[in-house]
Amino acid sequence: MHGPVTSGWLLMALCAMTGAYCLLRTRGETGERRRTARAEALMGFGMAAMAVPAAVVTPPAWAWAVYAVLFGAASLRALWFSRRSGHHLHHLVGSSAMVYMALTMAPGGGGAAGHGGHTGHGMAATAGGVPLLTGLLLAYYAAYVLRSGARLIPVAAAAGDAGGGPAGGGGGWAARPELALACRMTMGIAMFAMLLTV
Repeated sequence: MHGPVTSGWLLMALCAMTGAYCLLRTRGETGERRRTARAEALMGFGMAAMAVPAAVVTPPAWAWAVYAVLFGAASLRALWFSRRSGHHLHHLVGSSAMVYMALTMAPGGGGAAGHGGHTGHGMAATAGGVPLLTGLLLAYYAAYVLRSGARLIPVAAAAGDAGGGPAGGGGGWAARPELALACRMTMGIAMFAMLLTV
């Protein structure tokens, strides 16, 4: 990613903390919820790795291929599980966006050949359709964040009205639905910010 180093580190820390929380959620969940938490943890850690400022650490050229393969596999997994849950369609979009960013940021990938493969400056000059794809992904994540934020307000109010304290419904803080929704919204904001750099 290009831009100020401080914002890159903050984005990296935010994504890493979100991934860690999602990983903690896998311990208290089963079945579909556990699969969802695992997918979200992978996305959080992958975004954190991509958000490391290039001015500090320039990833090796092969790292982008690893990201593309890893998130390509995650896309196929999300496609498979989307038969059961519509939320996996969101994971499919997210994983596909990560593949897109990895291919774009790779040296010679159309965006950043002269900048260590980590900036995405030249996207407007690449073959047709890429600016449109970036715009569509930005619009998707903007809508997703707004929708998640709107859903977060009633969930937080309902949890506060329950009178159950911080651990409200049993299962502790790791199982609170409003925290999971806040993590999803946070990752949506982070993805929007990363796509702006493409």
